[in-house]
Amino acid sequence: MIFKSINPFTQTVIEEHEVLTNAQLNHKLQLAESAFKNWRTTTFQERADKMQKFANILRANKHELGLLITNEMGKILAEGIAEVEKSAGNCDFYAENAEKMLKDELYDTPFKSMSVYDPSGAVFAIMPWNYPFWQVLRYAAPAIMAGNVTLLKHAPNVIGCAKAIENAFLEAGFPEGVFQQIMIDIPQVESVIAADIVSGITLTGSEMAGSSVASLAGKHIKKSVLELGGSDAFIVLNDANLEKAATVATQSRMLNAGQACICAKRFIVTEKVADEFAHLFVTKVSALQQGNPLQNGINMGPLARIDLAEKLSYQLKHSLQQGAKILVGGEREHCNFQPTLIDFVDVNNIAFQEETFGPLATIIRAKDENDAIAIANNHRYGLASAIWTEDRERAYKLARKIEAGNVFVNSLVRSDSRIPFGGTKKSGYGRELSEIGIKEFMNMKSVIIE
Repeated sequence: MIFKSINPFTQTVIEEHEVLTNAQLNHKLQLAESAFKNWRTTTFQERADKMQKFANILRANKHELGLLITNEMGKILAEGIAEVEKSAGNCDFYAENAEKMLKDELYDTPFKSMSVYDPSGAVFAIMPWNYPFWQVLRYAAPAIMAGNVTLLKHAPNVIGCAKAIENAFLEAGFPEGVFQQIMIDIPQVESVIAADIVSGITLTGSEMAGSSVASLAGKHIKKSVLELGGSDAFIVLNDANLEKAATVATQSRMLNAGQACICAKRFIVTEKVADEFAHLFVTKVSALQQGNPLQNGINMGPLARIDLAEKLSYQLKHSLQQGAKILVGGEREHCNFQPTLIDFVDVNNIAFQEETFGPLATIIRAKDENDAIAIANNHRYGLASAIWTEDRERAYKLARKIEAGNVFVNSLVRSDSRIPFGGTKKSGYGRELSEIGIKEFMNMKSVIIE
């Protein structure tokens, strides 16, 4: 079987990649097992030196790597370069902080007692195409700094990015087998999960993929961390700074051509300010330029694949049939989908109920703040949300009522190496990043000394 990297703007084939045979896959698993025996014994300083060298390699090649991202999945070049830089920063963060995060924890008992954190083996990662460097290094940097090794199954359309990451790890001096990208097809996934060396599975992807992988992880008694779909609420209250809210709303929905789990998707606005907010939102969305992601002045590239563009077109069409009103956009040519805003969406509309993975923003009108919170929580996803109000104390109280893994007040929803990130409900479980994230795939061992 062959995986193809296809440029979404030109539709030309960049490269073809052969799927591993089962014998080749077994060799990779054996290599991971051998590498782990040695890597787990290295010091934090040895790991940090290599991880910082790896980060420097990313920075030195950020333009080339950013271009690779753009060519394989279509985001504008500036966003690709920024993704590489953010990934490098995450590697630095864990190089500098892993040892402190994993220090022994002492307990107040009459005898000496503590928890120690041991590396557990190989982390098997199934990662998506939308942030082909960040998604990988978000989990890989802490896992490797903790003394684990990792096996990456990347999305088939960004195998070039997977190979580039693996090559950078080797160039930085990491032993062969510490980081391996494995080109496998879905039927081969269970054999990796079942392998003795694999101690945990992390997946970022669809709800369906998460359900399948979680089932296999449970079958083989392996821990899993899942970041799945999102339909994030962006709540605008009467006293919000509407100009700033509309600016960030546009950024949050249209960044990466709207292809992110944490993009705001449901803009829930109180009736009193809905018309004014909608007008500002239309003005800002209308100013965006969609087109060739390598061209100066372009704010948004194409969607990553033709099937994604077709699905979004279907969702838009049915949303309008269900009573939504289009305010701007709606046109599509191949993978090029114009930034689109629709209004008067209700909870029964397909654009409310389903995740829309692309540049389609929906305005939902709420009676008041309590109605807005109820609408926000009326969804199976609970990844992130935002509240816009000038009353910080009220924002804090409302944030506690929202059913999500992350709530941002008056700012763009984003992931940060210092802060735990993850969702609830059908958006998954477990956390990445921060001290919480590095401990997800460690063996927390109690040691008692009388």
